[in-house]
Amino acid sequence: MSDESHGGSRNSGAVDPVGQGGVDQFHNPGLPHHAERITDKDPRAVKRAETQVMVLFIISVIGTVLFFVGYFGVGHSGIEIGTKLRLQNTLIGLGTAFAMLGIGLGIIHWAKALMPDHESVELRHEIAPESQRAEAQEIIETILEESGMDRRKVLRNTLIGAVLVAPIPAVFMFRDLDRSQLGANAMVDRLRHTMWAKGVRLVRDPSGLPIKASDVQLGSAFHVIPEGLNELKEGKLNEKAKAVVLLMRLPEDKMTVSPGRETWNVDGIVAYSKICTHVGCPVALYEQQTHHLLCPCHQSTFDLTQECKVIFGPAGHALPQLPIEVDSEGYLVAQSDFQEPVGPSYWERG
Repeated sequence: MSDESHGGSRNSGAVDPVGQGGVDQFHNPGLPHHAERITDKDPRAVKRAETQVMVLFIISVIGTVLFFVGYFGVGHSGIEIGTKLRLQNTLIGLGTAFAMLGIGLGIIHWAKALMPDHESVELRHEIAPESQRAEAQEIIETILEESGMDRRKVLRNTLIGAVLVAPIPAVFMFRDLDRSQLGANAMVDRLRHTMWAKGVRLVRDPSGLPIKASDVQLGSAFHVIPEGLNELKEGKLNEKAKAVVLLMRLPEDKMTVSPGRETWNVDGIVAYSKICTHVGCPVALYEQQTHHLLCPCHQSTFDLTQECKVIFGPAGHALPQLPIEVDSEGYLVAQSDFQEPVGPSYWERG
């Protein structure tokens, strides 16, 4: 039985058959009603908006200056290390935020309050090759005219100033990765040598209590620093950033030991650098069932049973192992320093 005999969709009006003039049944609503902004009607509002945009760009410049005050000025003061770091981080964070937000909010406010506010329809058409240059020039001139860059020179100059100084902090931060004049391998040398040496006890972070081999049980994990680090007056954080390790105990039958490392562990107790070899984040998560270490920054995963080999994530190098042994009193001590540089593997390793 046909669809028409049941009053099907073909005759119900629910479907508009092609070619039966259905398009003519829809009314073109046109463009919405244009509501003028206050800056379209009041010259004083225009001046006020220009001042607000200029102030936002100046705030961006002030934010950059604030960054430099925190980055360079606080570091040379004589205040206590903890207070200094909090103040420095606060100034750097606020300075960066003001520098970026000042530019962004200034440009947005400029576009919403001062640039022409009108609707337009531009039909698609092919551009002939010989007229492309003239068309491109016309587009650029239209952009400059609508943005008011030529008319509003004060805003233009403050914008240029803010944009020029905003990237400078990033340049100094990257440059400061190694300010040494010792040569290309200076950073590697810094990361190669830590406070670990033969006979240095492993102590808990941050209490400084020494650790006996009997304290380390299967499935446990200790955050460890070298004995004497807490007593340092200067350079404490730099030394800790290089020397901090994770101490764990594994079933010996699950361990893979490379030739030459047979004596680096004590009955399954192993110590590995806590600094991820991707970008230097602290590896802090230990999964005792799988014996995996996880870096929370970018999810690099290291297999403890395979000498912290990378099994997932962007890290390109296994965590360096610290050779350990037991002293005459039963405390865990280092046999030596790390046998390779700690930290990110993008540094040249020789």
